[in-house]
Amino acid sequence: MTQPHPTLDVLTYGEAMAMFVAAETGPLAGVGQFTKRVAGADLNVAIGLARLGFKVGWMSRVGADSFGQFVRDTLTREGIDQRCVSTDARYPTGFQLKSKADDGSDPAVEYFRKGSAASHLSLDDYVAPYVLGARHLHLTGVAPAISASSRELAFHLAHEMRAAGKTISFDPNLRPTLWPSREAMVEGLNALAALADWVLPGIGEGEILTGYTQPEDIAKFYLERGARGVIVKLGAAGAYYRTAHEAATIASEPVANVVDTVGAGDGFAVGVISALLEGRPFAQAVARGNRIGALAIQVIGDSEGLPSRAELDALERAELSRIANAA
Repeated sequence: MTQPHPTLDVLTYGEAMAMFVAAETGPLAGVGQFTKRVAGADLNVAIGLARLGFKVGWMSRVGADSFGQFVRDTLTREGIDQRCVSTDARYPTGFQLKSKADDGSDPAVEYFRKGSAASHLSLDDYVAPYVLGARHLHLTGVAPAISASSRELAFHLAHEMRAAGKTISFDPNLRPTLWPSREAMVEGLNALAALADWVLPGIGEGEILTGYTQPEDIAKFYLERGARGVIVKLGAAGAYYRTAHEAATIASEPVANVVDTVGAGDGFAVGVISALLEGRPFAQAVARGNRIGALAIQVIGDSEGLPSRAELDALERAELSRIANAA
């Protein structure tokens, strides 16, 4: 860990799990065959950004087991820097079961993560040259929820990156069952959001965290606490964004066949973060978020629908051509 580290575009951290996706619909108890994939909100974003050509680092712990090696193999295949991923032989890599839904509804998910290697993430995992070599930090609300020590690491990462003048994005990704209480969740995540430049709540998450029901009020809540821009995801209605200078709702991308809704928010984050890091205006960033979120829900798996740079460029060229022809 003492060797020089290459400069990263984006750093994120959290827990990755092996995910077993049901091969047939129905209750998980009756399913006999599953397909193995990886899952983890922050890792999904890392994968999506790496596919778009960004240099991405991911910080975590995995167990000395086959699931841990599976996660590492995925990182290697996706071109994600894993020098701050450690193997903790004392604890296992977590896993989850996910049902198959073919009607557009959210699939059932059962987690087996208590006491996992990643839940023991702590300040011991912080490596200043590695972290501060990144341009941008992306945080979700999942990693801070898995343990008190991981939560301490999240705040330390945010404080250090903010002090260094780097940008930070934050997606609440609520996991109420992982928190000691709803009050602790609201307090902790709002405190973390106050350290971020770009905050990306869903409309339901925003209502829980702020008490407001309208996207305009949710956005104002976080802008008043220090955010430079807030984007509220509205599902099929698109997304509302607000900064100190502008606000608008960007329509969603039409999707004829919704296959798997899990990972849509992570795909949205990939679109927004990638565009903002490229210096694009908020309206374009939100439109890209909608576009990649729409791709994510058309395939089974949390990250399988995230596009390559060539695929995204082709989609954006087609959209520009459509707009030009309609003018």
